[in-house]
Amino acid sequence: MSEPVVLVVDDSPTVRKIVQLTLQRERIRVVTAGDGLTALAAVADEQPDLILLDIMLPRMDGYNICQVIRKNMAYRDLPIIMLSGKDGLFDKMRGKLAGSTEYMTKPFDSIELAQTVKRYLDSPAARERAARREMQMHGRLRRQM
Repeated sequence: MSEPVVLVVDDSPTVRKIVQLTLQRERIRVVTAGDGLTALAAVADEQPDLILLDIMLPRMDGYNICQVIRKNMAYRDLPIIMLSGKDGLFDKMRGKLAGSTEYMTKPFDSIELAQTVKRYLDSPAARERAARREMQMHGRLRRQM
């Protein structure tokens, strides 16, 4: 089975790099996006097993991205963890209403982040998504031959 894929969406290159290094140590493939529109394209292209999503982004905020993703039946059960510097109750509730699975406040603890991500990636739904993605990749390879 291929390694799980996590999409990290944050406009800060530093945050993207820290998250990427943290998750790669756990044998997780990381795809990054720095804005909302790039993130939506990456969801379609990469079919991630989980999304770590900042709220304040250029071109489209995290709440809107989350709502767009949730409207697609194929991604209804995709874990979306909001990563944000906003820690108020209102912001957390707004994230839930947009469809986020969980909400983590920046700055975050790298160990806690890795544990949270692995908890979602070890679920039966995540294993099913990974198997579907692998079958699709094999189908594309066969068509190219």
